[in-house]
Amino acid sequence: MTRRKLSEEEVTLWRKVADTAERLHPGTSAHELPKPKPKPIKKPRPHLSPALPDFEVGSKANTSPSMHDLMGSVSERVARQPVQMDKKAFGRMKRGKLVPEGKIDLHGMTADQAHGALTGFIMRSHGEGKRVVLVITGKGKTKRDEGPIPTRRGVLKHQVPQWFALPPMKQCILQVAEAHIRHGGTGAYYVYLRRR
Repeated sequence: MTRRKLSEEEVTLWRKVADTAERLHPGTSAHELPKPKPKPIKKPRPHLSPALPDFEVGSKANTSPSMHDLMGSVSERVARQPVQMDKKAFGRMKRGKLVPEGKIDLHGMTADQAHGALTGFIMRSHGEGKRVVLVITGKGKTKRDEGPIPTRRGVLKHQVPQWFALPPMKQCILQVAEAHIRHGGTGAYYVYLRRR
């Protein structure tokens, strides 16, 4: 928006008003027009997300499911957890060198069935003094996703790490890590239990 200039009539009217007014600062001229305020300096806004690539007409959009996944994959979230256990033992566990002392396979169960079975298994294993157990969730079925809201693949794969963080299992678990390929890879979790 540009400021318009005052007409001669408006300047004359201003001077009449200025002559009748009492000055707050006696050192200034009586007929001095008010100065416009300086334009504010625009500061660049910090970008909260990475810049999107330029779009060209006729180019194809990137429709990979990870593009709109703000939480990140389950594997990434589990891997970001700080190491609570002995680092050497954690490295051996991640490489599949620690043999699980027990395992539970949740394939074919509903979320309600799996939650009850998993809670009982973890509590029993902790009570028996076991240290490393294997929880097999599976990777989930692949299905076509044609809706506007992306759906996650593998309900149990996503739910199980959340269940581990809730009581009563939380008090028994020291560390959770994705299993080595020989024990199921991304479809299973190592659970390192606390000492009794």
